[in-house]
Amino acid sequence: MPVNRQFSAQTDGTSAFARVASPFARERRKETVGPSGWGLLPELVTSVLSPLTKGRRNKLASDEYYQAVNQADTQLSFGQTRPENHGAHRLESRSTLPWPMQLAVPLAALITFGIHLLLSKTALPLETHSYTLLFWEILGVSTLLAIAQRFWSPLRRWMRHMWPIFTAAILLLAVWDMVTLGFRLLPLPYFPGPAAVLRSLISDRALLLDSTLHSLVLLLSGYTLGVIVGLVSGVCIGWWSSVRYWGMPLLKVVGPIPATAWIPLAMVVSPSAIISAAGLVALAVWFPVTMLTASGISNTRASYLDVARTLGAGRAYLIFRVAIPAAVPNIFIGLFVGLGASFLTLVVAESVGVKSGLGWYISWAQGWAEYGKVFAALIIMAAFF
Repeated sequence: MPVNRQFSAQTDGTSAFARVASPFARERRKETVGPSGWGLLPELVTSVLSPLTKGRRNKLASDEYYQAVNQADTQLSFGQTRPENHGAHRLESRSTLPWPMQLAVPLAALITFGIHLLLSKTALPLETHSYTLLFWEILGVSTLLAIAQRFWSPLRRWMRHMWPIFTAAILLLAVWDMVTLGFRLLPLPYFPGPAAVLRSLISDRALLLDSTLHSLVLLLSGYTLGVIVGLVSGVCIGWWSSVRYWGMPLLKVVGPIPATAWIPLAMVVSPSAIISAAGLVALAVWFPVTMLTASGISNTRASYLDVARTLGAGRAYLIFRVAIPAAVPNIFIGLFVGLGASFLTLVVAESVGVKSGLGWYISWAQGWAEYGKVFAALIIMAAFF
């Protein structure tokens, strides 16, 4: 019998068996209620259908086998490879950075150093020596990173992401040299070259480190005090309407005044310049933290509070477990805004009354017309604050 007739006969036999066996299966389902009764019907169906479907399974398996063989022959005849091989080649190609990425930072360092040598004929030998050591260190570190990235994939990903930034930063030093030492677009000594700034960082590192530590201690103390007072006052103003009645006018009057405007009054009232500086930093932080915390507390969804009250929550639970967590985004915005205001107030307060810190160091260096030290302090501020 041909294959199509045999398959149609098998299909007709299967449908006929289903029509005959369905009443038997219903009767058997009614009689066998126990856990072992359901196992008789699958065994009966399998035993009857297996001779009918065996030929069909063998034919499908043989067809799939011949299709796979033909596909493999076609790929080999046309010189194609499997997708797994393409993936392996892609992984091998990504096992190292391209040469332009590896050479970008060293080439930028060589170009910048060459421009400096051409323009720094009148510079001090000590400044040129320090600058030369810096570029030799850049070349050495970039070479080590280019070797290490072949064996460490996280470093390779980091270098692939950061090489444009480092290349641009090194080339910016060349632009700085050309603007100050080459074309004299910015007058000296107010705008020294990068070599002079680097030499000031090295020669005055002890005083710069001491000033940085004093500024950090003063900033952290004032910022912590301002955050604590701001959170407490913001929660009280946002939760209790009576406190909001008296607190909001005070915020509207005192808040817009810059903290630096209170420096003369703080120097008279406070017994110490350090205490007055910490108080001014705390005042600069207090206003944004208070305003945004009160806004977040007062704008808590009423549905949250209603559900908590329905479940028996008290006032303390509503404040600390519902309102404050709901106001966390506003609170963090206030903390970030207060951090910028606190650093501005710190630098101004140190330059006026405090005899230590980076603000005082800038005023002192400006008084002696050592603007290389001024730029050195600005670089430390940008790096650590």
